[in-house]
Amino acid sequence: MLKSMMVAKAKEMLEQELMDKEEEKERYLAEKAPPVQTSRLSFDELQELCRELHAKIDMVDEERYDIEAKVLHNTREIKDLNIKVLDLRGKFKRPNLRRVRVSADAILRSLLGSKHKVSLDLRANLKSVKKEDTEKEKTVEVSDWRKNVEAMSGMEGRKKMFDAAKGSVQ
Repeated sequence: MLKSMMVAKAKEMLEQELMDKEEEKERYLAEKAPPVQTSRLSFDELQELCRELHAKIDMVDEERYDIEAKVLHNTREIKDLNIKVLDLRGKFKRPNLRRVRVSADAILRSLLGSKHKVSLDLRANLKSVKKEDTEKEKTVEVSDWRKNVEAMSGMEGRKKMFDAAKGSVQ
């Protein structure tokens, strides 16, 4: 309900603002361009009045043209400055960094400050790998496949392969 009341109040304020602008416009026009009485004027006076109005219109057009030219010039200048700013941002030269070798203790001291007193041996926590286990896996019989082509052909050969595979799994 509060929201609808606020919307209604805003609508009233907008309507009042439009009416105020319209009244201001009428007052300004009445002040700057009073109504012209042409009923009692002769032909020469009407011509003179038209010339005066035409001169005023020319002056207003010249002012409007000058203002438009200034606005156009300013918008171009703003675009050029924006392009220059973007170009300057893109051309930032990064300095060359030097490599620095730092030990794990020095890194921990810099991160933790004075709290770090114990030096860590990072290699102590690594798993040891036995070379014997890896060698056993690699020693698989590698035979020439061409020798057993005839022996393995047919159902008997497939049975031998199945039995051999079954025996190596257990």
